[in-house]
Amino acid sequence: MDRLIHTSLSAMRGAMARQASIANNLANANTIGFRAEFTSQRPLWLQGGGAEFEGRAPASEEVVNADMKAGAVVQTGRDLDVAMQGDSMLAVQASDGEEGYTRRGDLQVSQTGLLTTGDGTPVMGDQGPVTLPPADKILVGSDGKISIVPQGGDPTQLQEVAQLKLVTPKGSDVVKGLDGLFRVRGGGTLPSDPDGKVTTGALEQSNVNTSDALVQMIEASRSWETQIKLLTTAKDLDNSSADLMRLPE
Repeated sequence: MDRLIHTSLSAMRGAMARQASIANNLANANTIGFRAEFTSQRPLWLQGGGAEFEGRAPASEEVVNADMKAGAVVQTGRDLDVAMQGDSMLAVQASDGEEGYTRRGDLQVSQTGLLTTGDGTPVMGDQGPVTLPPADKILVGSDGKISIVPQGGDPTQLQEVAQLKLVTPKGSDVVKGLDGLFRVRGGGTLPSDPDGKVTTGALEQSNVNTSDALVQMIEASRSWETQIKLLTTAKDLDNSSADLMRLPE
């Protein structure tokens, strides 16, 4: 009886993890540059406690990777909007101070001149986080170079002040963190992409397929309901066994 209960419990935990991942994908369906998460289920073989114990393999459902397929690129006409071309990624400074990577290109300039993505994450350049001086106009070239027209300066005289750090994940094992940023598995940094290019005045949208995600959510919900029925069946069987063992009055 306990086998049925533990099997159902294991499947319910997996369904919960899958639903959480799908819900996160749906919640970020409109997030700039978001990459949908993949989940995978694998057996966890238990060791020790005799042959009966070793024969059990509860399932583990967890996020294992992200869909790196590019999202649709939408023209915005805004000077600080950039969409990375190819598989290039933009280097940013994560909350822990380490270097992370993103495809989010809705750049902003804070009151202190710090260049950030739309969610406030500092953008990295060749010399660290990019800080821009006061300017009347800011332009980003297709090669990631940032030029400005200083306050009160000649509009025809652009000054190059920084370079976006564009990197390539080719040949590296990258993993997506809970903060939505990509990192090198096990630590380290990605190499700069000498051929990295951006499309200015455009943004890459999320690559989440909402229709597919909704179908997956329905499947996960049905799986949960099936496990609830199995628990109910296990309870009924246990009650029937107890009735058989009860002495007649």
